[in-house]
Amino acid sequence: MHFALTGSLKKMRSRLSMSYPLIALLALVPAFLSQTAWAQGTGYWHTSGSKILDSNGDEVRIAGINWYGFETPDHLVHGLWAQDYHTVLNTIKSLGYNVIRIPFSNEMVETNPVPTNYTTYADGGPVNQALYGQTALADLDTIVSYAGSIGLRVILDNHRSEAGESNEANGLWYTSAYPQSNWIADWQTMATRYSASKFTFSGNPTVIGFDLRNEPHLIGSGSTTGSCWTGDTATNGCPSSLTSQNWPVAAEAAGNAVLAINPKLLIFVEGNDCYSGVCGWQGGNLIGVASHPVVLNTPNQLVYSAHDYGPNLFQQAWFNSSTTSASLDATWNKYWGYINADGSAPVWLGEFGTDNTSSDIESTAPGSQGQWFESLIGYLQNNPSINWTYWALNGEDTYALLDGNYDATPLSALKQSQLESIQFPLGGAPSPGFSIAPSASALSIQQGSTGTDTISLTDTGGFTGAVALAVSGLPSGVSALFSANPATGSSVLTFTVTAAAPAGTTTVSIVGTSGALTPSTTTVKLTVTAKTTQGFALSASSPSLVIEPGGVATDTISVTDEGGFSGSVALSVSGLPTGVTASFGTNPTSGTSILTLTASCSASPTPATVTISGISGNFAASTSIALTEVVPAASSNCISITSSPTILTVAQGADVMDTITVGETIGPIVGLTLTASGLPSGVIATFGTNPASGTSTLTLTASPTAATGTFTVTVTGTSGTISVSTPIQLTVSPANQGGLACHIVYTIGSQWAGGFGAAITIENTGTTAIGNWSLTWSFANGQTVTQLWNGNEIQSGANVTVTNMSYNGSIPAGGSYSGMGFNGTWNNVTNAVPNNFVLNGTACH
Repeated sequence: MHFALTGSLKKMRSRLSMSYPLIALLALVPAFLSQTAWAQGTGYWHTSGSKILDSNGDEVRIAGINWYGFETPDHLVHGLWAQDYHTVLNTIKSLGYNVIRIPFSNEMVETNPVPTNYTTYADGGPVNQALYGQTALADLDTIVSYAGSIGLRVILDNHRSEAGESNEANGLWYTSAYPQSNWIADWQTMATRYSASKFTFSGNPTVIGFDLRNEPHLIGSGSTTGSCWTGDTATNGCPSSLTSQNWPVAAEAAGNAVLAINPKLLIFVEGNDCYSGVCGWQGGNLIGVASHPVVLNTPNQLVYSAHDYGPNLFQQAWFNSSTTSASLDATWNKYWGYINADGSAPVWLGEFGTDNTSSDIESTAPGSQGQWFESLIGYLQNNPSINWTYWALNGEDTYALLDGNYDATPLSALKQSQLESIQFPLGGAPSPGFSIAPSASALSIQQGSTGTDTISLTDTGGFTGAVALAVSGLPSGVSALFSANPATGSSVLTFTVTAAAPAGTTTVSIVGTSGALTPSTTTVKLTVTAKTTQGFALSASSPSLVIEPGGVATDTISVTDEGGFSGSVALSVSGLPTGVTASFGTNPTSGTSILTLTASCSASPTPATVTISGISGNFAASTSIALTEVVPAASSNCISITSSPTILTVAQGADVMDTITVGETIGPIVGLTLTASGLPSGVIATFGTNPASGTSTLTLTASPTAATGTFTVTVTGTSGTISVSTPIQLTVSPANQGGLACHIVYTIGSQWAGGFGAAITIENTGTTAIGNWSLTWSFANGQTVTQLWNGNEIQSGANVTVTNMSYNGSIPAGGSYSGMGFNGTWNNVTNAVPNNFVLNGTACH
C-alpha cells in the first residue's frame, strides 16, 4: 500500500511488526545465549541455507543498530554535535550490539562534501579531532575504522539518491539526477574503498556487506510507478525486461558488480511493498521471492532484508481488536519469515523500532504498539537465525535508543533489556589499552643544551582516555618535562642538560599509566656530549604556542654565549606548517630577538614542531617550539571586502557602478550587511545584493544638485562582531563640466560565430579638459563584454559602465583617447552599434 506520513518521526517510511509476554521473553533468554556464546564472527561472512556463517563455518547473527545521518544534508552520522565519535561507538559496543547499519546517499558519495555539523569540544576537552576539515567519505572511513578496531562490524546502506530525511519518494533505486548507472558505479566505488586492509582488524574486515537500496516500493507518488518484483500479476508480471521498474533484476546487476570487486561481501536485498495486490510495509514484502528469487553470480552471499513497524507508524489491516501474537507470527511468516523457515536464504530484519513509553514496549492490548513490539521480540527469540538491526540509535528519532545528548544510558531500560535478550556477542574484540613510542629512540644532547622527543600514544580496543607520563633513569644533571601530561595523542618530552651533567650514555625509561589499564613502557637512549670550548645556545621563552589562521603569535628567542663566544647569530626557522610565515625582530642578533609567526587565512590547522636554528661562523645551535593551530569562529581576521574600481567619477544627475567583493578564507560562510558612509550631499548608494557573501553591485546615484568635488566613500560590511571596510575615491563633477562635449567612435574590428571584438575612442569635443572619466552605454541585442582592456568594466544586464585606469584618465579639450577595446559575445543575428553613450553624465553625439 501507499501512504504519506507526517509528525515527529525524523525518518518517514512505511513498516510493520509483533509480540510475546515479558515472562516468556525472559524464559527464552538462557536457551538463546547458550546457543550463541561460542560464536566469534571471524573473517568475512557467507551464507548456508537460512544461516550466516563466519570464515570458520560458525553461525553468527547480525544483532545491531541503525545510526543514520550520512544520507541527510549533514552528510555525517548524527549526534556528533554532542559527543565524540569514539564515545558513541564505545556506547554501541558496551550496549551489546555487534553490527551498525550506516545509511548514505549517492549525493554524499559523488559530491563528497566537507561536513561541519559536529562539536570540537565536549566533556572538558577537544573531541572529534580526526574529523576536522575532512570530507564525508574520509569521515566515514574514520567511523568505520574505529568501529572495526573495537570489534564492531558495519553494513553500508544506500538509503536514497539525493541527500534527504526519508526514503526515496519515487520508490525506485534511482532518480533523474542519479540514474541507475550512477547507483551501480557508486556501489563499485564503495566496494573498492572498503576492501582495503586498513579496515581489517585482527583478521576481521569491518564492512561485511551492502544493503543495496532502502525501502523500494511500487506505489510512489500516487501510482504504481515504483519498484515491482518479477512475476507481480498486478503489474503485468513485472517482466525482467522492464528494467526501469524491476527491482530484483536491478539488485542482481548491482550485486554482481560489487561481488566482481569483492566476492566475499554479503549482498542484502530488501523487499518492496506490494506483490500481486498484497501490500504491506515499504521494503517489507518478500512474497515474490518464493517464485522469483534473486540469483547472484557468486553463491552464498545473498541475504534478504525486510522492514517492519507497529501501528504507531501506520494502522495496517492486521492491527485490530482481534490481533494476537499468533496472528502477527502468521503475518511475518507470510511476508518474509517463510524464507528463513524453508532454509532458502537468511533473512535480516533491517529496521524495526518503537517509542520509549512502557506501553509501547510491552502490552497485552490487541492491535497495540506494545503488543506488536513484545511479540516481535518473542518471534526473533524463537527464530535465532533471523538477523536484525534496531531503528534507531539516534537521540532525535521518535524510536531513539539514546537521548538527545547521545549519553551512554539508553532512554528506556525496558526496551534495552528486551533487545539484549536477542543480542549476539562476537568474539575476538581487543581489550581497551594503549601503547607509547618515541619519535627518536636515541637522542644526543650537548652539555648546557636541551633536546626534544615526541612521545606518541596509540589507543587500542576502544580506549580514548588520557595517559599520565613519567620518566625514570635520568642521569645526574638532566631533567625532563612533558608539554602535555596527562596526554592524549602525543606529548613533546624536553630534556634539559646542565653544563655540569657528566658526559655519557644512559637508557631512560618512559612509562604511561591510565587507571587500571596495563601500563606501557618505552625507552630512549640518551647521550650527553661534552660542551665545546666556545659557542652559544638558543632558547625560546615559550616552548609551545597556539596560533589561529589569520592570527599572530610571538616568542622571544635568546642567544646565550658560552665559552667566551661573543659574535652575532643569524637566525632561521624550519618546520613551519603550510600557510605560516616567520620573521625576526633583530636578525642577526647577539642577545634576544622577537620571533613573529603569522598564519595566513588559508593555513591548515596542523600541529608542528618548529625549529629555530642559529649559525655564526662554525658554530650552530637550535631550539624548538611546539606549534598548535586552531580553527577560530568567523572573525574580521579572515574576512575582507574590496571594491573594483577604487576611483569613480560621476556627474550631477547621473550614476556610476562599482563591484564590491566579500572575501572569506576560513571559518563559516558569513553574509555581510553592506553600508556606505562619507557620501557627499545629494549622492545615494544602493547595493544589488545585501547581505552579500560573494559580490554585490554598488550603484552611486548623484542628484542634479549633488555637491561637487572629490570625496572618500567608505563601504563597510558587518555581521555580529565582524566589521571590515574598503575606501572608494568618488569625484562628483558638474552636470556639464563647464562645457563638456564628447563624441564616441565604436568600431567592430572583427566578428565570428558567437563573438566579436570592438575598439572605442573617446573624443573630448568640448572646451574643458577631462581629469577622470566614466563612460556608459546600453547594448540593444543582448551583447556581453567578456574581456576589456585599459578600463574598469562593470556590466549589469544590458548596461555597461567603464571607468578610467590610473594612467589614462586625462583627456585634454579637443583631444581623444583610443586605447580602450574589448572582446564580447553576440546572438549571431544582430550586433547593433550602441547609440546612447554617456560620458561623465553628458550624452555623446
